[in-house]
Amino acid sequence: MLFNSFNFIIFFIITITIYYALPHRFRWMFLLAASCFFYMAWNPALIVLIIFSCVFNHIFSHVMHKAEGKKKKRILVFIILINFGLLFVFKYLSFVNETFIYLFEAAGINYRIPEFDIILPLGISFYTFQAVGYAVDIYRGKITPEKNPFRFALFITFFPQLVAGPIERAGSLLPQLFEKHGFNLKNFTDGCKYMLLGFFRKVVIADRAAMIVNRVYNSPEHCNSLSLLIATLLFSVQIYCDFCGYSEIALGCAKIFGIDLTNNFRAPYMSKNIREFWGRWHISLSAWFKDYLYIPLGGNRVKPARAYFNLLVTFVVSGMWHGANWTFLIWGAIHGLYQAIGRLTQPIRKRLPKIPPLQAVITFALVTFAWIFFRAKNFGDAAYVIRNLFSDIVIGRRYLFDTLTGLGVGMFEILILLSVIIFLFFIELFSIKTDIHNGLLRAPFAARFAFYFLLAAMIIAFGVYEYAGQFIYFQF
Repeated sequence: MLFNSFNFIIFFIITITIYYALPHRFRWMFLLAASCFFYMAWNPALIVLIIFSCVFNHIFSHVMHKAEGKKKKRILVFIILINFGLLFVFKYLSFVNETFIYLFEAAGINYRIPEFDIILPLGISFYTFQAVGYAVDIYRGKITPEKNPFRFALFITFFPQLVAGPIERAGSLLPQLFEKHGFNLKNFTDGCKYMLLGFFRKVVIADRAAMIVNRVYNSPEHCNSLSLLIATLLFSVQIYCDFCGYSEIALGCAKIFGIDLTNNFRAPYMSKNIREFWGRWHISLSAWFKDYLYIPLGGNRVKPARAYFNLLVTFVVSGMWHGANWTFLIWGAIHGLYQAIGRLTQPIRKRLPKIPPLQAVITFALVTFAWIFFRAKNFGDAAYVIRNLFSDIVIGRRYLFDTLTGLGVGMFEILILLSVIIFLFFIELFSIKTDIHNGLLRAPFAARFAFYFLLAAMIIAFGVYEYAGQFIYFQF
């Protein structure tokens, strides 16, 4: 059930209506049932995996909480191994097997193990990280385990953030799920505002950009340099609008229930350096890796060489979290190198004049370069795109016309896309220091009404519905 589908809109309206019609003591139970129904709409059989995850983590978190000393640590290790073991089987086993097949065949050895055909359960990376974070927080004494297994299950399966985050901490989300929330008009209007902007990013910008990006990146060898450059730049826009759009819809849905989720994005492409970018992009995942991997490795409290190693490991693991492909590992490693080089050159950069627009452009260029590996089907395609990104660009009307007409969409679609990206740029510019919705509260009512009316009008007039696809991060 896609957020950008009519089925979801009907499901959400019915869910909200029943939720607020029920007495408070029954609401969380209904929300758990609705969340299970939401997930089972994809593949009913895969609910078994979530049930196992909930039962296992609930039981052993209690066992760990009661244990002491080394036994407590051993139970935590066991919990982590089982959670990541399941993630490995469903997400990485086929990739590892294919790698062995390739290596053995290259060495001339007959590799007899057949290829695995394993379905990747939606959201497994997200709810696995959420469950592991829960166990670690109990081990560290930050929270106590939830006594009711069904309440814990709601924490894991809460449908707005189940499939693609944000990755929430139990200390923040769990209490909110069971607080008494009367219907609040402000929460409703705020939630609708977030959802409206999220739908605009997804169906007007991301899905329209996807038509060009998919055409070029599916067959990069048939495209000229300008096509590759346009598609690469558009993928930066697409993945941001796609994932930020999902996060805003999730945030808006939860807000209508009276629940606050983590705001996952804060104008990341306006960042002045890579470190700032990762403080503004997929904030809940960045915070998870910082708290549960980077700091336990020693963070930056160790010798410089080890600190750089910790950075690289964290970003390589982050890359692999995104997908079972060497291109994701390379993408993560590139960002790890960016961070290490940024720290090494910090004393020099401090002495240079600060030109924020130029810094933002450079940061965007570095991030966009790394996205090539993220989007390409394999390393060969990524290498081809990089080699040919500027190889045959010429200045001329004919070259430009042939390029634009070869992108697979009409000129009207290109003009619409360019216009909405410019509109988005000003939204991002406004959002550097404050949330766009909070910032608009200081504007006159007429300005606020015009903004949201324009968003709604563009969604209706320019939304891509016929070729609308699922959200990119659903595959992770």
